Amino acid sequence: MRSLYSTWNRISLVKRILIGLAIGILLALVFPGAKWISLLGSLFVGALKGIAPILVLLLVTAAISRHRQGQRTNMKSIIVLYLTGTFLAGLTAVAISFLFPVRLSLVEATEGLTPPQGITEVLRTLLLNLVDNPVNALINANYIGILAWAVLLGAALRHSREGVKDVIESLSDALTRIVGWIINLAPFGILGLVFSSITENGLESLADYGRLLAVLIGCMLFMALVVNPLIVYATIRSNPYPLVLRCLRESGITAFFTRSSAANIPVNMKLAEKLGLDKETYSVSIPLGATVNMAGAAITISVLTLAAVHTLGIPVDFGTALLLSVLSAVAAAGASGVPGGSLLLIPLACSLFGIPNEIAIQVVGVGFIIGVLQDSCETALNSSSDVLFTASADRARKRKEAKLQTNV
Repeated sequence: MRSLYSTWNRISLVKRILIGLAIGILLALVFPGAKWISLLGSLFVGALKGIAPILVLLLVTAAISRHRQGQRTNMKSIIVLYLTGTFLAGLTAVAISFLFPVRLSLVEATEGLTPPQGITEVLRTLLLNLVDNPVNALINANYIGILAWAVLLGAALRHSREGVKDVIESLSDALTRIVGWIINLAPFGILGLVFSSITENGLESLADYGRLLAVLIGCMLFMALVVNPLIVYATIRSNPYPLVLRCLRESGITAFFTRSSAANIPVNMKLAEKLGLDKETYSVSIPLGATVNMAGAAITISVLTLAAVHTLGIPVDFGTALLLSVLSAVAAAGASGVPGGSLLLIPLACSLFGIPNEIAIQVVGVGFIIGVLQDSCETALNSSSDVLFTASADRARKRKEAKLQTNV
């Protein structure tokens, strides 16, 4: 048994995940009634979501408490990359939507939806999350609030005794180790998630929306494989694809199945550690990215909004299209981190074209129908680019430092 365990662990995690994926598909086709298999996926996602908030709190607190005056953290560069990526995602989606216009067969919306009434409400909610009760922020996985309190707590602890800092750092190291154990179980979690996805949702319900899905997924693939590499190349001045593909492989695959940027935070933390990134930087940038780096959400908002526009035959000029790109980027940054969170912002974008709320809500209903694939691809793009941009900024800084040393 021990020999089998050792052999299993010697196989790379990505290969083990692919094995779990294949077995999950096979079990869903052969034993669709074995619902207990889906419990593996629920346990995996639950463990990741459960540990992520306290992991972020302790990692950020430990990093800030030991931060030395004048030490660079690269956060400005990372935030610029996050904003650039999200805006270009919205712009890409607008351009592709005009090249391949989609018309919808509108459906009745899901009951009980309460979309925000304007961009002011989105930004107001984002700001209020900053000052949320710290216990409440941990319980509800409000990462903006967790980050804010962690930074304040870390700053306050900078003047405390070294023993106190050692305890906090030891706790963060222990949680990091637990994360490693959970991630090692990812193949079984993915097995359960793919089994649940196939047996509960099926793929036949997506057939009527093939063109819409093709545009959405095409935009996300173009962003992941063309636009993001260009951004990374402009940052690090070298071949971006080894880093891009590694982030997609080791972060994007798990994010695709968990459908939650929050649940993928521990996975991204582990990948950042393996890439040798600065802990003081990635402990802040990864959870921040899970909240505000939402290229996939910007694509979803833009594509579905323009699908409604084309369906209703509303003319769109260049200025309005550009404004939609900006609006979708800003709205995406305030999107909820839960599955389908970006869909509730579609009525806000539709209001830009004077589309009534009743019709916009029907578009949201279409979004929920295709959500099994749309939200998975969206989360994979969002989450993998968190590590990608953090690593890019880190490599650009090291390249600049090496160049300065050479000149000296």
